[in-house]
Amino acid sequence: MDALIESFDAAHQWLFEQLLQPLMFFLGLGNLLADGYAATGWLLVGVIQILVMITALRALERWRPVEPVSDPAAVRVDVIYTLIHRLGLVRVGMFFAVEPLWDLIAGQMRLAGVPSFQLDAIWPGVSDIPWVSFLLYLVLFDFVNYWLHRAQHQFHWWWQLHALHHSQRQMTLWSDNRNHLLDDVLIDAVFVLLARFVGVEPGQFVVLVALSQLLESLSHANVRLWFGPVLERVLVSPRFHRRHHAIGIGHESEGGRGTLGGCNFAVLFPIWDQLFGTADWQLRFDPTGIRDQLPEEGARDYGRGFWSQQWLGLRRLLMRR
Repeated sequence: MDALIESFDAAHQWLFEQLLQPLMFFLGLGNLLADGYAATGWLLVGVIQILVMITALRALERWRPVEPVSDPAAVRVDVIYTLIHRLGLVRVGMFFAVEPLWDLIAGQMRLAGVPSFQLDAIWPGVSDIPWVSFLLYLVLFDFVNYWLHRAQHQFHWWWQLHALHHSQRQMTLWSDNRNHLLDDVLIDAVFVLLARFVGVEPGQFVVLVALSQLLESLSHANVRLWFGPVLERVLVSPRFHRRHHAIGIGHESEGGRGTLGGCNFAVLFPIWDQLFGTADWQLRFDPTGIRDQLPEEGARDYGRGFWSQQWLGLRRLLMRR
């Protein structure tokens, strides 16, 4: 582990010194070198994620695909979404972008006598152990993510944005980041502020985001895979999450009136679906998409390209009844 960390640090340092630092001096941004160094680390983490996806996760898809890819153009658009998010690490960028604002708010809270909150200080000597605090953050974030995901299906206006994610008929490992940009901003803002509130260190936040995203890529993969009767209850599998994406499941199944429908909203840990009655453990691998995309249901257009998908999402939001 130490050797891996040292190798990462060496690559991080080389990439910054050889590429980004000269560019920043050329552009007159020498006063932002610290931020540039941090950004280089995010970029490197994103590259590592992409390498894992095109090797390990792609090998799984070739091993036991649920269905053959008949629309490669649709998958290529998902690749664009993935590159934007993984290489840019939007959520991590927002984490640092709101740092000055959060510091101002925190200072005002201290002046007003409002106590601060640090999640890793709950149990001194235990919760402040790095791996323990990391697990606490991971569980907390996933719990919040479960309820945000249910809200995306619950509220009609939010579904108009989130529907883009569900409109992929060819779901693959690249589909996780297929989201409307406005939807991403809303979700990321919640997690950035939550991370600042509970005291997540920047380095931990990067790892939390990267690990969560890789596991989400696995859960979207086009692979006929489940984790068995025990592990299936511990970690979201491709089978578990594909059921969530099945045609006719979710907000749409309730006629678009904002009544909660669907199942398997958990992002990482299925325990939330089990606790709150939304788990579906059927060992099925259904076709994915939204009912109104089907020819017999109106063949609604959700867009073929990146910009058309973004525009149609805004149009659905603005034109909703």
